[in-house]
Amino acid sequence: MADLEERANVVASGSRRAGSGVSVRRRRPADLADCVRVLGDVHRTDGYPADWPDRPAAWLTPGGLLAAWIASAAEPDGSEGGLAGHVGLARSAPGDVAPGLWSTRTGGRPELTAVIGRLYVAPAARGHRIGARLMASAVAHARALGLHPVLDVLAADTPAVAFYRRLGWTWLGSGDQLWPAGRTVVVHSFAAPRE
Repeated sequence: MADLEERANVVASGSRRAGSGVSVRRRRPADLADCVRVLGDVHRTDGYPADWPDRPAAWLTPGGLLAAWIASAAEPDGSEGGLAGHVGLARSAPGDVAPGLWSTRTGGRPELTAVIGRLYVAPAARGHRIGARLMASAVAHARALGLHPVLDVLAADTPAVAFYRRLGWTWLGSGDQLWPAGRTVVVHSFAAPRE
């Protein structure tokens, strides 16, 4: 397993040019304040997350987090510019629906999945495939760890559902998910396309 983790770190570490003046790299602790600021912009614009967390930095760093990435717009001098987006990859947590549906469909153990979440793109940075680039980083890391990427998305979030379908993700089914505030929501679960 250590060899797989080392290979995953090589795949997803460091800065990678994502084209169109955007780079994607692993999130650092010093990035969290900017991540929270941009998450606030996204929440005000789109209502994501649906329930604003009491501790947004902790929400972006859930238990079982394997890695997180940010996208940044490049400045004309080549330096890293403002935060353009974020995504995380974690082990499944109680309440995640997708790992169980994936297991039922494939016969694989739910522990063989990694859950992509906390994906958002700054409102001013949209239209440059930043979300797709962030997803590609998370998928590559999961696969390097020998895990299959899955995710849950609110059924009511039709733009996000359409985005995952455009990326070729497979709909696994829908289910109820209990949120920490005691509210139950309906989510659609997806699995990454096979390699």
